[in-house]
Amino acid sequence: MRVLAQVAMVMNLDKCIGCHTCSVTCKQTWTNRTGVEYAWFNNVETKPGVGYPRRYEDQEQWKGGWMLDKRGRLVLRSGGRVKRLLSLFANPDLPAIEDYYEPVTYDYDNLVNAPAGQDVPVARPRSVLTGKPTAITWGANWEDGLGGAPEHAGADPNLTGAWADKVKFSFEQTFLFHLPRLCEHCLNPACVSACPSGAMYKRVEDGIVLVDQDRCRGWRMCVTACPYKKVYVNHATGKAEKCTFCFPRIEAGQPTVCSETCVGRLRYLGLLLYDADRVGEAAAAPDEKNLLDAQRDVFLDPADPAVIAAARASGIPQDWLDAARRSPVYDLVEKYRVALPLHPEYRTLPMVWYVPPLSPVLDAVGEAGGDADDPDHVFAAVTRLRIPMEYLASLFTAGDTDVVAGVLMKLTALRSYMRERTLGEEGDERALKAVGLTAREAEDLHRLLAVAKYADRYVVPAAHTEDAALTALENRCPVESPGDVPGAPGRRVMLGIPTLRRTSEGGSA
Repeated sequence: MRVLAQVAMVMNLDKCIGCHTCSVTCKQTWTNRTGVEYAWFNNVETKPGVGYPRRYEDQEQWKGGWMLDKRGRLVLRSGGRVKRLLSLFANPDLPAIEDYYEPVTYDYDNLVNAPAGQDVPVARPRSVLTGKPTAITWGANWEDGLGGAPEHAGADPNLTGAWADKVKFSFEQTFLFHLPRLCEHCLNPACVSACPSGAMYKRVEDGIVLVDQDRCRGWRMCVTACPYKKVYVNHATGKAEKCTFCFPRIEAGQPTVCSETCVGRLRYLGLLLYDADRVGEAAAAPDEKNLLDAQRDVFLDPADPAVIAAARASGIPQDWLDAARRSPVYDLVEKYRVALPLHPEYRTLPMVWYVPPLSPVLDAVGEAGGDADDPDHVFAAVTRLRIPMEYLASLFTAGDTDVVAGVLMKLTALRSYMRERTLGEEGDERALKAVGLTAREAEDLHRLLAVAKYADRYVVPAAHTEDAALTALENRCPVESPGDVPGAPGRRVMLGIPTLRRTSEGGSA
């Protein structure tokens, strides 16, 4: 057992109001400069919808993530070394600028310097790329609030199968929820493995995936390999850029900018301990529906004495172990199991998880003529919610509706119980027992999801500055070698990933 620590995030989608504050503050912090005008390290999508870039979830087209070959081996969907070598200068599996949107500026001088007259001057849009006048026809937030849904949202790659007929875009029957997205900082990142120059790497001490700008050669293989399309190319420098998980803030023990500024307080940050030796095995689970359980099995109990001993042997500091025991992410992912990963079928083992949205359950009970106080009636209504379980399952459980139903029933039981307690009643614990919760656990989960304070939502230990001198030694091969010092800041690692290895001289082996 090789214990490593990962800074992870959970988002409660019931609390996202789609204000895009997280996107704007991230934009101002990380991509407010020439070359990345079109790049949004954090964006908020309206679901159902085609997303950003357009239809990024269609891996038949974009070849992102991992798959199993005929012999059950884990391979990149974008192809092996030979294919990547042959397509270095002509990679066909890349979104075009039209799939993102053409960045524009405006003729502001025309507003300021226009001569006096009867006509009102306007600032016409001009392309940042060509400098020529252009029309604005798409954007990162084009479908906000289901704008244009009848024309576009039907192309959502998740709307497949016979159940898709349940999704109606008429005013009375439609539904929507907001899905904030950023780099998943995966345990098994396809972008890292696909990078021919080894510029993409995953830090050992906190699991954050970064790009070494000095080594990046702009091959764009990382863009293709990332199934979430969260790697962007700076068109001014030709280098790849992506969400950094605000690592300077994380190292200082502060939350990410998107978390700090989130109006809905829906984001949670914390540490997860995991067994690095089991990452490859988990990602190669034969049945896609077993990938969620396989990834959860990789996570370790931070209160287990054996895990603590192994973590100390790996060089994880004591304050990090204390933070792991207080982690809200561990509670939501492992203890209560109400958080789910985005598209586990991509086999990257993502580390940004989501509490799925819960439609108004009592309305569904009333429409069916049921008794809102009867747990059986309430649980039955979960299958008739406005947001189809099949749609949520296509996003979070590789199509397994039973897992989604279990999470929604747990949230429903919690909501029903706490509603009674808030109204001064004793609270019926029958529904809680049916979903495996005690009254104490229900109160703790409610406190975490609904009224958690700042210090409870963000448990991020600071980096150890006494180890900073070691970073000067870390500009080397991204694959861990036996002589590496566990826990050193800035170290690179790839776990269970077949890829080109770079020698210490900078060549490939």
